Amino acid sequence: MPPRSRRNRTTEQAQLNEAAQLADQLQVAGYTKRDIARIIDRDPSLVSQFYTKHKGAAFVPALQQVLTAVQAGGITDLPELAAIAARHTHRRTTASGTRARVRSKAVLITPTGSGTGRVGAQAIASGSSRLRPLIAEAARQGLRLAFTVRLAKTSYLHPSGSRTDSPGIRRDVIQRADHTEERAYGSAQTGGHDAADFARRVDATGGDVTAAVHQWLVETERIHPDAHILHLEVRTWRPR
Repeated sequence: MPPRSRRNRTTEQAQLNEAAQLADQLQVAGYTKRDIARIIDRDPSLVSQFYTKHKGAAFVPALQQVLTAVQAGGITDLPELAAIAARHTHRRTTASGTRARVRSKAVLITPTGSGTGRVGAQAIASGSSRLRPLIAEAARQGLRLAFTVRLAKTSYLHPSGSRTDSPGIRRDVIQRADHTEERAYGSAQTGGHDAADFARRVDATGGDVTAAVHQWLVETERIHPDAHILHLEVRTWRPR
């Protein structure tokens, strides 16, 4: 197939809606679609729908302000750009004038109480908010909870495999080539943690799951206070 001509590419660009055009300019500036989604506090799939389904009109003012901040203000920090976008993002309204509800994925906990939630670096930086409903539901059902974290090896206070640190480690410590380690805290064999207690911890941090887990790890003398969590997984089960 012959390459598309410059005229065809120009025509395609002209057919993009304003949200997609602004997203394109942010990508030229070095941001990915996932970065843009984080800036506007939405799922990355929505940014893709700027192009495929012509969505995003409600985010045009926010994207314009963000682009101005990047191009004219030299601001590059994602949390700072997200704060700028938040001031110009408004929830859409229904035909009756009320604020529309935002659809979210249902929290999946099986009848046996088994549930799992995982987040990576970007979600962790914004508080791992998608894990909060899982923890809240586990607390409501009186379940037990365990979690696995990944940090730099130097962030842990105890050596690899220390049973003082994590007697519930699954398959022992998982060491990775990037000099990080995964360690599990709690298991069905050791009883795990009370989900209600962790739900209270999360509430005390304003819903920041990352901060609640980090605080527990510091309080129990497992990690250095300045350590950064790179990966977080939460598991639940019903006690026997």
